[in-house]
Amino acid sequence: MESTLSPTPPLAQHLRDLRQSRNLTLADLAEASTVSRASLSRIENGEVSPTADTLAKLSTALRLPISQLISPLESRFQAFVARTAQPVYHDASHGFRRRNVSPPSADLQMELVEATLEPDAHISYDHPSVPGHEHHFVLLEGALQITVDGQTHSLSPGDCLRYRLNGVSEFRAGSDGARYLLALA
Repeated sequence: MESTLSPTPPLAQHLRDLRQSRNLTLADLAEASTVSRASLSRIENGEVSPTADTLAKLSTALRLPISQLISPLESRFQAFVARTAQPVYHDASHGFRRRNVSPPSADLQMELVEATLEPDAHISYDHPSVPGHEHHFVLLEGALQITVDGQTHSLSPGDCLRYRLNGVSEFRAGSDGARYLLALA
């Protein structure tokens, strides 16, 4: 359930703070997310980093976009964010890397994410973290099949897919992998 990546203490503390701010015990969050209590404890203690699947389950249980789980919220709007300051999440077990181009802000709703999937990588999410969340998806490189609410779309570089996420979603990279931008509104 966890990745073997090096621990991320700021992420661990942020996840703990989110859980506690909702007055949830580890057992409560485990039940809501289907992530074991032991795994949640190890994640919150910074012993392991959560996989993309685990983050998806936690975002659904906490009803927050994944981007708000992987980086602490900014207390004020930042007009400029250097690439070196943009948080990156890497799940080697699923061949997935996600960079928050515009980290979440308490003052702004739109977010831009750049992500890469290694060749033939596959990621699926059982539920949206925020039902009805609007996504604008642009494939930059490679090939990708995206299944949203039962409909599969094959994307080539430059193709755009715009949708509101209400159910299961699945991403399958082609033999050359995929790099894309995702705007979340």
